[in-house]
Amino acid sequence: MKNHITLGEYIIENQKDFQYSSGEFSRLISSIKLAAKVVNHEVNKAGLVDILGDHGETNIQGEKQQKLDVYANEIFLQTLINREIVCGVASEEEDDFVIIEGKNKSHDNKYVVLIDPLDGSSNIDVNVSVGTIFSIYRRITPLGTPVKIEDFLQPGNMQVAAGYVVYGTSTMLVYTTGNGVQGFTLNPAIGVFYLSHPNMKFPENGNIYSINEGYYIHFPQGVKDYLKYCQEEEEDRPYKARYIGSLVSDFHRNMIKGGIYIYPTSSKAPQGKLRLLYECNPMAYLAEQAGGEAIDGYRRILEIKPTELHQRVPIFVGSKNMVNKAKEFMVQYPEDANY
Repeated sequence: MKNHITLGEYIIENQKDFQYSSGEFSRLISSIKLAAKVVNHEVNKAGLVDILGDHGETNIQGEKQQKLDVYANEIFLQTLINREIVCGVASEEEDDFVIIEGKNKSHDNKYVVLIDPLDGSSNIDVNVSVGTIFSIYRRITPLGTPVKIEDFLQPGNMQVAAGYVVYGTSTMLVYTTGNGVQGFTLNPAIGVFYLSHPNMKFPENGNIYSINEGYYIHFPQGVKDYLKYCQEEEEDRPYKARYIGSLVSDFHRNMIKGGIYIYPTSSKAPQGKLRLLYECNPMAYLAEQAGGEAIDGYRRILEIKPTELHQRVPIFVGSKNMVNKAKEFMVQYPEDANY
């Protein structure tokens, strides 16, 4: 390890960067860290036990649930509920948010967590990297009362922390509290996350574009025009096409190497496919804290006011200059704006 600071030590040393209750936040991140280690253990032995394939049910999104989706969702919910650190949790795999009561049926905890327990789980069967995405808000309803939907339907610029865990060749936990982005790598021998990627930054320019070009014919014209730009023979182009199909993995690679990830609207997905609260907001917060940009093609992701728990939006996220160039193409077709 380049740096022998553990995740726990880092949080304690940088408590001043978190403007709210640092003790509660430390316990909350510790809970996410614990659940991530349990999920990581299952992911890494997935080929040895009966945990691959479909669970046989669909989630609220109408998508087939993988067995590991269900397992990861249960682990994160149990960990957050049992430790009584948050007052509510919303998961991509649940129909509605979960109200958490503290001791003596109190509702005195200050934070809500929104989570995508296992992003890219359809790739598990073929041994491709997957991840967990989380977003943390301070509740806006009065302390002592059960959380309500408005505690979760806050714009992304109200996040107090966000992050992801990528389960790959190594397992990393990457997070921000609004003071830059820090990456921690798990030492599996002793189960400890060490600071390995301090102050992570998106290069302003990149040469990677990540999009499922199989849907090209269904994309709006602005996206088609930008893709043609990416493929032109110029001094700094064509760009490289790299698409894993796991948001966490694509985002993580692009943050390190420089690139743009795009999941636009299409005739097959008129609202886009990714969820605003569980995927786009946390990734947008991380991107901006790492010097990148995140838009829906026209406006800043973090300024979108959510209207429903499982709302979908298009997203263009990554290196600042690449996202701004994509926007130049999109604004030529204002009729395609999804609002």
